[in-house]
Amino acid sequence: MEIASEVYQGQFGEFTITKSDRLSVVVYRSALAIATLCFSAGAALVIFQSANSAIFNWLTWLYVGFSIALGVALWTIHIYLELLHRILQIFWAIGAIAAIIVAFYFPEPLAIAVYDHPIALVGIGFSFAALTGIFFKETFCFNRFETKFLVPLLPVLILGHLVNILTVAIETVFLGAWAVLFMIFAIRKAFQEIPSDIGDKSVFEYLKAQKELKAN
Repeated sequence: MEIASEVYQGQFGEFTITKSDRLSVVVYRSALAIATLCFSAGAALVIFQSANSAIFNWLTWLYVGFSIALGVALWTIHIYLELLHRILQIFWAIGAIAAIIVAFYFPEPLAIAVYDHPIALVGIGFSFAALTGIFFKETFCFNRFETKFLVPLLPVLILGHLVNILTVAIETVFLGAWAVLFMIFAIRKAFQEIPSDIGDKSVFEYLKAQKELKAN
């Protein structure tokens, strides 16, 4: 078992992984797991349950849980490029605010409002763009097979519904595939070694030093 003070050799020098670093990874993975459970539960309700007011209320609260967990994951994720990290966080914020606006603007439950008024996805879709960013990062860093499918799947499903070019059957299949692949991703993350999610801290320190140098 690795200890917190173990020294690692990075691209720009040695570094250690602290308890705080490890905790941030645990929080990141836990948030992803919660987001996965909320989304997959919602997808299962849509696919397998008959539509009724109770289902739609559950979908709203599951989306709230998904959105909050996604925000926590984006706060604790380790990404070398600070600009990309901030863009993903901004995308999430735009999507969360848009969801609140849609929930209050339309009289029907959130899920029905989004389905019947695809234009709502113009705003809410930013949250899913942020999620796609996480999948892209995981694909680039760890070459995960499930995220290779999720990266194109999310925009195809969302944009396809937005412009009304997908049938209900195709959307159902895509939604189910998204839920299953998302679950596989979260489960595999739970068993991944923690240091790999922290990355090379010497790179973070180097980029920080370069930023401070330019500021001076």
